[in-house]
Amino acid sequence: MAAAGDASEPGGEPPPPGDLRSALLTSVLSLERLELDLFRGRHHWVPATQRLFGGQIVGQALVAAARAVSPDLQAHSLHCYFVRAGDPKVPVLYEVERTRTGKSFSVRSVKAIQHGKPIFICQASFQLAQESPVQHQFTMPTVPPPEELLTQAELIQKFLEDPKLAEKYRKHLNKIQAKDVPIDIKPVNPPDIFCSEPQEPKHLFWVRARGYIGECDMKVHCCVAAYISDYSFLGTALLPHRQYNVKFMVSLDHSMWFHAPFRADHWMLYECESPWAGACRGLVHGRLWRRDGVLAVTCAQEGVIRVEQKPNQSKL
Repeated sequence: MAAAGDASEPGGEPPPPGDLRSALLTSVLSLERLELDLFRGRHHWVPATQRLFGGQIVGQALVAAARAVSPDLQAHSLHCYFVRAGDPKVPVLYEVERTRTGKSFSVRSVKAIQHGKPIFICQASFQLAQESPVQHQFTMPTVPPPEELLTQAELIQKFLEDPKLAEKYRKHLNKIQAKDVPIDIKPVNPPDIFCSEPQEPKHLFWVRARGYIGECDMKVHCCVAAYISDYSFLGTALLPHRQYNVKFMVSLDHSMWFHAPFRADHWMLYECESPWAGACRGLVHGRLWRRDGVLAVTCAQEGVIRVEQKPNQSKL
């Protein structure tokens, strides 16, 4: 597969008039090949933590792995560990090892390097398409369609229009609005950001890549989904613990399984839940559903979560 953003495979057919190519192809997941299995990636969006966004590292690593397999193979799983904080001031080198090439399955190992040390390691597995009578899946949750919901940006704008909103909350919301995140989000059950009452550790939102990707190598859409999958994911584990302020939260590992073809630039429902938290760690599971009810992707992640008691304050 050519990397997302490569001239040789720019994501399939050209976008319709007025529909801009997704930044996830043109910059975020575009890698520069230095050697046969050595690539350099740069950064698009850096979170307020000033650490590299985990979804970008996962997505870029999968791009590198996918460029080391034949076009007839498709990604079916990846398993990653974040071993050091990434430095947003320098590029990331991705070193690919062709661990195994089999008849049906092939494995590629990827090491992301900064300052001469690995910051991330990943194993991605690819499969030749095979049919099987053994098939089943969970049922997609019943939720309002995306056309009936407000985007995250529209929800924030409603808060900002409240003249009674305290200035510190206004600054916080303006910072969120200023983030140049290349995905569109429509929350199904948006939490009240000013409320400290505990919520069930479940989060549902419609999500898609911003811009146009089109019909192309399925591996491209898997790389985009890898980027999307880490956004607002670990925070699901905090919903029952909203009386605390987060002192430190970072991903430890991340896994994905790709089940069925999908378009990452079409709305998909991201169903997130946290079955457990403890020992300064939180575990989250996620499912990306196509609009027609097909389960496209399953995700899992564990992260470090350290908190402190939140002072009792009104939003007014």
